Amino acid sequence: MTIHPQLDIPETIAAGPGPGNTDARVLARFAGAGLADHMHPAVLRGMVECKEMLRTVMGTKNIHTFGVAGTGWSGLDVMFSAVMPGDTVVMFVNGTFSGIDGLTVRMKAATADELAANPMDPQPASVTIVNVPHGQSVTGEIVEKALAEHKPKWAAMAHWETGSGRVNDIKGFSDACEEHGAMGLVDAVSSLGVEDFRIDDYPGVHGWASCPQKGICCLPLTYAPVSFTDRYIAELKNTGTRTFVHHPVMEARHWGIIDGKDAPAGTYHRAHSAYAVAAFHEALRITLQQTVAQRAKDYTFHEAALREAVTAMGCEVTSNMTSLIVLNLPYDMAGREMELVQYCRAQNFGIWPTLSEPVQVRIGILNLLSQQAIEDIVARFGKAMRDLGAEFNQAAVDAALDRHYGRAIAAE
Repeated sequence: MTIHPQLDIPETIAAGPGPGNTDARVLARFAGAGLADHMHPAVLRGMVECKEMLRTVMGTKNIHTFGVAGTGWSGLDVMFSAVMPGDTVVMFVNGTFSGIDGLTVRMKAATADELAANPMDPQPASVTIVNVPHGQSVTGEIVEKALAEHKPKWAAMAHWETGSGRVNDIKGFSDACEEHGAMGLVDAVSSLGVEDFRIDDYPGVHGWASCPQKGICCLPLTYAPVSFTDRYIAELKNTGTRTFVHHPVMEARHWGIIDGKDAPAGTYHRAHSAYAVAAFHEALRITLQQTVAQRAKDYTFHEAALREAVTAMGCEVTSNMTSLIVLNLPYDMAGREMELVQYCRAQNFGIWPTLSEPVQVRIGILNLLSQQAIEDIVARFGKAMRDLGAEFNQAAVDAALDRHYGRAIAAE
């Protein structure tokens, strides 16, 4: 029998698309929570308080707003659980993660025969995938045209597509869903807690799913935020769904949402972690203390600094998200994206490549919202570029940062 030595994980700058750098206060609450079972009154009270804070963070009056144990994929699976075999769906894909959402939809909408014909990649006749080229956003015009043609029951889109760093037109999507009677489903994994928006401002969207480890700045395996309108829940009750663990109505009961109303405490559905509840609770408290509006301003400000710095190194930024930049390397470094990423990661500087063609480099700033953090990222990225043979004017990079942060100091 082999007993391996204790696992030690070094400190890493998580400068990728997510998970982000977890707030120290969240880690402290995770480690400091008392040992309690999932039905302890304090745990149940914490879940109810999380539910209430989450409604404020998401900007909604939806009763069915709660957290799903797991990562963002868990929340998305709960949201897509209402899609049943044979349902008509239009799915908009413009990157890796909306592509996986599309696969999820095809698996859920496939009939038994369609699933058996190609179990790992079903092609149901009732699902239309609208592919938008990598590096481009899904526009309202694209959504309008597809929904007018197909008149689906469901329409689905990622709000922010992390695979290519593109922001999609959420208002255009919502408006088109309303006009054509489709129930919109939105992957908000990368936008919640980063962009300042209220989900109730988009009435064409009836299901939302996000994750704990990005804009909410919690640990990955805690709770993925979801929110559903009364219309979504009514439809789910009419059709049912073939899941127990990820059943939105059953899951909501543990969060004190019973028969469409808030209850004093939740009922048993499945075991939850007191540690995860405490961490999620603290992450939401921090979000509300900072305010989503202020976070959004901070992301916009610091992303612009990073964008200016890497542009001064000769890189071309193709993204328009504020928590992540996606870039092409200078001409003389083209084709060495994976080598550069691996070199950085070997030094505990966690940047990422894109996961689909064309291969680009992704640098994220989740919960790294300070001049010191951005300057550290720029210094590490610049050093890695030089170590691999790139040449650029360091003075121009420094000047870009000085101008950006100098303007902020002058404005104060």
